[in-house]
Amino acid sequence: MPFDGRLLSGVSVLAAVIEAGNFARAADALGLTTSGVSRAISRLEARIGTRLLDRTTRSIALTDEGRRFYEQVKPSLANIEDAATVASGSANIVRGRLRVNIDPVVSQLILPGRLGKFLDLYPELTLDCVTREQIGDLVGDGIDVAIRFGNLPSSALIARKLADLQVITVAAPSYVKRYGRPLHPSNLVGHACIDYRDPVTRQSFDWEFHKGRKILPVKTKSRLLLSDAATMLTECLAGTGIAQVFAVVAKDPIKSGKLIELFPDWADERFPLNAYYPSRHHPAAKVRAFVDFILKAVR
Repeated sequence: MPFDGRLLSGVSVLAAVIEAGNFARAADALGLTTSGVSRAISRLEARIGTRLLDRTTRSIALTDEGRRFYEQVKPSLANIEDAATVASGSANIVRGRLRVNIDPVVSQLILPGRLGKFLDLYPELTLDCVTREQIGDLVGDGIDVAIRFGNLPSSALIARKLADLQVITVAAPSYVKRYGRPLHPSNLVGHACIDYRDPVTRQSFDWEFHKGRKILPVKTKSRLLLSDAATMLTECLAGTGIAQVFAVVAKDPIKSGKLIELFPDWADERFPLNAYYPSRHHPAAKVRAFVDFILKAVR
């Protein structure tokens, strides 16, 4: 198939539609009419001989052929964009639209109140944060980077470990006053514990306590199971029960006396926080800036 400028133009319109989520927003971003965007997509589909998008009156979605096509062309679009940035002498300028997929625990407990400061640093940047329980399709959703806890079992995505976050066990002073303070993890058997249920697998996390290389599993009893980390922290602060949380989340409540760390000698358990990229292509400046921002937030 001989190359022509209309093909590249059509691919650019397709990328805008995928990132925007519909024709109207893509048209606004491109300075075109909605019908103009629709015609550009139709011409592209006719040019390559396959339907790329399933359209309804309310939504659009990539077809299987469209997803494969977009996965192949997106790195080339990123290369073109980076080449233009370098040619303009602004390779390290953070600007444009950054679309981020964020783990609910990060968005609920680590980032609140911080995003405004990040945007203040980069006035030419627009940040679009999508909070999801599952990582989903980064390419199809037009995601630049995903911030997720744990390791994906199998994925073609490029992973970078950001931090190993410490897990600690905490309780509110009101709980300790009412029920007493357990002096050892094994004493939790007789206490009210708040279990966190993985929202994806629907399984509760087992309670473990790490001290160097020693691992102590403890069977806890819980009448409260939650799949929302923010609610778990709120209930723990209210004295409902004992919870295991990330140290970075409990830092301020512990400092202010609203929470008590129960077993500081058994707090060596760590859980990985990773950044996932949809391509091996060198991350853009806006992506690097956001990842650095996350690193500072968790450290």
